[in-house]
Amino acid sequence: MVLTDRKIAECARRMVETCNVKKGDGVVVKGGAHTQQLLEDIAIECYKRGATPTIVVTSDRYSKRIFEEIPTKHLQTAPKQYIGLVKAADVLISVEELDDPSIAEKFPREKLTARQKAMLPLYDIIYHKTDGKKWLYAGWPTKAAAKSFGIPYPLLEDIIIGGTAVPSSQLMKTGKRMARAFKDAEWVHVWDDKGTDFRVNVRGRRLNIDDGFTSDNDFEVGDRGANLPAGELFIAPKETMGEGTLFCPVTRDRTSDQLVMGVHLEFKAGKLLLDRVTAEKNLGALVSSFKECEKIDGKQYKPLRTRHVAELGIGYNPKIKKAVGYILTDEKVSGTVHVAFGSNNTYGGESESTMHWDFVTAPGVNIEVERTDGKMARLMTKGKLV
Repeated sequence: MVLTDRKIAECARRMVETCNVKKGDGVVVKGGAHTQQLLEDIAIECYKRGATPTIVVTSDRYSKRIFEEIPTKHLQTAPKQYIGLVKAADVLISVEELDDPSIAEKFPREKLTARQKAMLPLYDIIYHKTDGKKWLYAGWPTKAAAKSFGIPYPLLEDIIIGGTAVPSSQLMKTGKRMARAFKDAEWVHVWDDKGTDFRVNVRGRRLNIDDGFTSDNDFEVGDRGANLPAGELFIAPKETMGEGTLFCPVTRDRTSDQLVMGVHLEFKAGKLLLDRVTAEKNLGALVSSFKECEKIDGKQYKPLRTRHVAELGIGYNPKIKKAVGYILTDEKVSGTVHVAFGSNNTYGGESESTMHWDFVTAPGVNIEVERTDGKMARLMTKGKLV
């Protein structure tokens, strides 16, 4: 199955619409060489709106050579010319850069960590609380990616392209329905029969609906980022409150992209108990990522929040029904909940960190909201909205 020119153009149009690109906007369009046609179509759509785009392209070959041939010390500084480009831009549209994400599993961790640290000045510009940029991160299906996830390519295409095509109006309607249960919410209790059972406190925190459209109001309140596919309701819980356990069947190490399977997490007073985490596969990669980010954060941010609860999200994209180890789409699976640890200051929280890792439950969770008056409201039973 090959994506048609028409389908690629439709996706490009959707991405530009998601960002609410306006006349006069400077737009950076970034992606891998395998997405060249899509990047060009995005740029053309920007031009049609009176915006001025710049395309930045990388490739698997280039990425491999960087991490194989370049010394770590040369990867510790972000290119000043790219920082200047981002500073001047109003909108950043990024499409999945790697054709074959499995190549990242062989990149040396010390070089990945150096590159991550080098990106901090860029993150400060993009995610600045008052002057941040409008941004989009979009998935894109490839045969190599499907192989690395262990699924047929048509399924990956259906998840990403089908999930992207769900209208914003439909996602907003479902999001508003779910949001009603959070009126005057204080505690949220989530549990299933696979090992998830936790509570987080959300009193006074902003509720965000990921409908795949960054409205002017979203931008004004600081909700400037978007993903495609979209489809989640999310909130930044109180960072030093909440406790319990979560079982995540499959995820990806946020540094090395290694598959991490069968993860059991426990947190107390809002903080992940790293020495209590277990996993069926690649536990070491998970632990290393948290420790590496914690080391960077210790020199960069106060208070230290690398391991503190950062997000409670509820997936509800009707076209995404299976987790495959691709966090961008896994967190949108209907009937799942995810908890992230690390940064959350861009959507209503108080934590800054180089870490943000979403751990997604299996489908079929139960969700109950305790309101400030002590009354309970059931939102979901075994993955189905009540």
